[in-house]
Amino acid sequence: MSVTILCWLLLAAAGWAQKADPMRPDPNMARPIAARDTVWIEEMTWLEVRDALKAGKRTAIVPTGGVEQNGPYLAAGKHNYVLRATAEAIARKLGDALVAPVVPFVPEGNISPPSGHMLYPSTIGVREETFERLLTDIAESLKQHGFLHVVLIGDSGGNTKGMAAVAAALSKRWGAGGARIYHIPEYYDYASVKGWLDKQGVRQTDEGMHDDFAMSAQMMLVDPATVRMKERMAAKKFSINGVPLAPLEKTVAWGKRIVDYRAELTVAAIRKAMGR
Repeated sequence: MSVTILCWLLLAAAGWAQKADPMRPDPNMARPIAARDTVWIEEMTWLEVRDALKAGKRTAIVPTGGVEQNGPYLAAGKHNYVLRATAEAIARKLGDALVAPVVPFVPEGNISPPSGHMLYPSTIGVREETFERLLTDIAESLKQHGFLHVVLIGDSGGNTKGMAAVAAALSKRWGAGGARIYHIPEYYDYASVKGWLDKQGVRQTDEGMHDDFAMSAQMMLVDPATVRMKERMAAKKFSINGVPLAPLEKTVAWGKRIVDYRAELTVAAIRKAMGR
């Protein structure tokens, strides 16, 4: 081979290397570092998700929350904060699951003229058709990447109709083979949680707020600031429905128990839906 040809090949190779597209890396490249211990897809690298799929994590949980008025003490993202705890607990109990980012925007009533939660500032609502289209695209994206089970759970009652509709439509579209999708209404069962708390001796007197002990305890487990702990303590209003929220450690411990209770019920319902 002549020197001229060799030089041309070397220059061409260098040019090709410079033109490598960082947006399209080799899908089979080795992962250069250890994987982080998380079940949240948004916290993982694409290599970590790829390898988790190869290792058998073929269930994807899609949690839907909301941004709405929640009384005078709770942050508008109440349901999204709760899902940070419950969705992770469910995924870890299942053992073969990862969690998609929480869907924060859900139907909250008519936008204009406003109704429901849309009557109050802080609320961000989407139309039912928007919600269903978003869930459809999320589910089909997960299916495309190799997830065999897509699980829809919602922490707010207004989400149920859309999740059920999407699960029914995609079940029909996807057919009997390959990936399957499930809506798990058992996750949203706060009446059961209240009954369970009653049996544990935590009895409430409804104060007419969009809030209760179970919700506050779960939020405090994630971040006490979301229930305005310091501000309420200063104003001597750190209780809900007649139940004190102090000391912090006690309520956080209750938050963990409530999350575990809800996760156990939901995992049982998921396994039943999957026929396991």
